Amino acid sequence: MTMITIPGRTRAQESSNAIERLYITMRHLFNRGFYKPTGVSGESLKEALLTLRPEIYGTVAEEKIELNGLLYIMDRLPLGIEECKFINLTSDEGYKNSHFTPIVPPKRRRNCYRIDEEQMNIEITRGRSEIYDILTHLTFLFIEAEKIRDAVVIDEEGNTTRDWEKLEKAVLRKKDLTQQEREIAITHTANILGRTFEEVLQVYDKFALKENGERFLHIVYWLGKLSIQEDIDETKRIITFSPVLRERLGHHIHGERWANAIKKQLVKHNLINRPLHIVSANMHSVMNTLYAPQALDSLIKKHSTQYVYEQLSKSNNEQLRQRVLKLALNQGMYFITDESGANINVQLFDTAGFNCPDQRFCTTLEDKEEKPVIIVMDYAFGEQAYETMDELLKPYRIDDQNIHLDVKSISIMGKAGILEGGKGDIMIPSAHLFEGTADNYPFKNRLKKKDLEGNGLSIFSGAMVTVLGTSLQNRDILKFFHDSTWNVIGLEMEGAHYQKAIQAASKLRGSISPKVKVRYAYYASDNPLETGSTLASGGLGTTGVKPTYLITEKILEQIFNQA
Repeated sequence: MTMITIPGRTRAQESSNAIERLYITMRHLFNRGFYKPTGVSGESLKEALLTLRPEIYGTVAEEKIELNGLLYIMDRLPLGIEECKFINLTSDEGYKNSHFTPIVPPKRRRNCYRIDEEQMNIEITRGRSEIYDILTHLTFLFIEAEKIRDAVVIDEEGNTTRDWEKLEKAVLRKKDLTQQEREIAITHTANILGRTFEEVLQVYDKFALKENGERFLHIVYWLGKLSIQEDIDETKRIITFSPVLRERLGHHIHGERWANAIKKQLVKHNLINRPLHIVSANMHSVMNTLYAPQALDSLIKKHSTQYVYEQLSKSNNEQLRQRVLKLALNQGMYFITDESGANINVQLFDTAGFNCPDQRFCTTLEDKEEKPVIIVMDYAFGEQAYETMDELLKPYRIDDQNIHLDVKSISIMGKAGILEGGKGDIMIPSAHLFEGTADNYPFKNRLKKKDLEGNGLSIFSGAMVTVLGTSLQNRDILKFFHDSTWNVIGLEMEGAHYQKAIQAASKLRGSISPKVKVRYAYYASDNPLETGSTLASGGLGTTGVKPTYLITEKILEQIFNQA
């Protein structure tokens, strides 16, 4: 596969053009309804991705297999997808009511269904960003599969190397591998991948599942096997988009259902006319900030609030989390489990029912009807942020009457890539730039750099880029944004979409007050300009606990003090 380089063009320009080609091609394929990875369109996607060389995909443009990038995408694609020749992207078409068991990838909330040995269906309920995300990951997967095929096929008849035969024997073996057999298989696999035995050993257990400790070998084998079949036997893999998905996309079907479910709960609990504060965050930080000091007061006195937050973030402390949840449900919190397909759960906090032990989070308002109601929505994904926020801010119709929500503030907290600094540092944006367009959204951010300083974290302020997908992070483009007069401090996927919906509702459509207060703050999950610090290098662990709760506390302080 050849990569086209035009003399006189910078890497940033080439990369920007590659992103544009990727998205134009993907949109064309979606409209057409299908494509073959080895067809003209599939090759175009591969060429553009190889030109772009995203940081997250590491050595994708080299002959050796990219191990960390492979681990990153396999955590975001359904289990067993490497075995499937047919991948069908669908809308929510009723599979949840069938005998098919949903397969949910560990790092992406999406329902997938293994239809048979050859077909995997992936439900798309979060808009175009989700389609782009999946197609980009699949393109990377197909590139790596071809590398495996090229390393093991030795002639036009499809004869393979001894390393491949040994790998096949290990994978198809019905008994568990002994330590010696596993290490022999890893040795042959390392030869195929162009990696050392030690490099493969370092990632081996990260791929392992409880029910399949040898999953890494299975992935390598099936990727290579299907690519060999495609090349030798002409049995083509096909990616299809269901007619229902193509018809529904962009119609806000899931967002409208989701928003209406929230408004029904506001009506049910007599909260619809109260002052509302919307917060886009995770499902634990607001609840823990408000209720953990009461529920776990003895633990906090013995250690510290920060210690308790760290303990609550650990998966083995379910008992502690249940104590906080029980108190929250008794003091004004309502949990709305999403059933719309948007995959965004919601918490409602009626502060009139909250016994506040911390004066920072107490309202001085006496009248119950004036006390704030906080709506916490889980993270949206890319363009889904516009769909959900746009629908949430619309008036709610009851008995032929439009009820306008009294939205006082909207706060967005999330993870983002940072371009100066490291994991755990904080970014306070003054504007969002939408990658690939001239769209820009300056705004007055109620959160200021000074609000978060003095807590042992580096705080950066400036513009942020809303990227088309985290999997397309490119060092050259990001360096241009950072070093140029754009003064970009970081990148994320939802900011411009949220702000577009907020501005439309408050300044054009009159759905909410034009004086609505806006807060944005992000903590760094990675630095894509630093080698070894990309998203593929691993999660934040407890590093993210301090900035998460620091931002949450500042947002809540401003809500309770009407700042």
